[in-house]
Amino acid sequence: MGTRLANKVCVVTGAGSGIGQASARLFASEGGRVVVADIDLAAARETAEEIAKAGADAVAEQVDVTDETQTAGLAALVVDRFGRIDVLFNNAGVAGVGDLEETTPELFDRVMRVNVRGVYLMSRAAAPQMIKQRSGSIINMSSGIAEIGLARRVSYAASKGAVLAMTRSMQVDLAPHGVRVNALLPGTILTPFVERYLKESYSDPEEGLATIRKRQLSHELGRPEDVAAAALFLASDESRFMMASGLVIDGGMTGAK
Repeated sequence: MGTRLANKVCVVTGAGSGIGQASARLFASEGGRVVVADIDLAAARETAEEIAKAGADAVAEQVDVTDETQTAGLAALVVDRFGRIDVLFNNAGVAGVGDLEETTPELFDRVMRVNVRGVYLMSRAAAPQMIKQRSGSIINMSSGIAEIGLARRVSYAASKGAVLAMTRSMQVDLAPHGVRVNALLPGTILTPFVERYLKESYSDPEEGLATIRKRQLSHELGRPEDVAAAALFLASDESRFMMASGLVIDGGMTGAK
């Protein structure tokens, strides 16, 4: 058991699978007291139970990050139970695939609602406690797509660009209170979503995988654990001098463009 997050209370949204799940596990293994939050309560409970079996501290909670009442309720519950919020990892999100014509207004609104409004609401709910503590780290999930163009990602690119811009603005407001705000910009990570996307979007998923690999200098997709390690750094005091930054973990996808 590590100590990089010893006794820090960490809220991770979208922690029932993928990057959120890997991050919750890693935070807990480094001494964090983790709140595993997800709209899928069963998935959140599975993650929390797995962490508990490993001898670490985790509790599962259900939250729809697009709902103001639920986000405020989650923050209040965490403060009531633990007395503080040290880390908020706004990881919950959805993908939107489609070019300008393919992307319906309904899809565009849904992606923006989850990926942008969700970050805003959850941060708005947690920030007052961090301001009161005069400490805290907010980590927002952006994407390498915020920096480059990528075909058929109109809604997703818009949402992740907005998250990066919002991160920088939030930091200006929260810096005087000792609260840090940074973003993660992953490349393509092999998560359950990407596996599903490959099956749905390509007649030959292996061909699709080969196409995606070519986008990255590593010629490999990242793992959820790669992003979790970066999230751990931002959550820990090791990154105390990082503010309003976009940390890129993309296997060279953006650096080569």
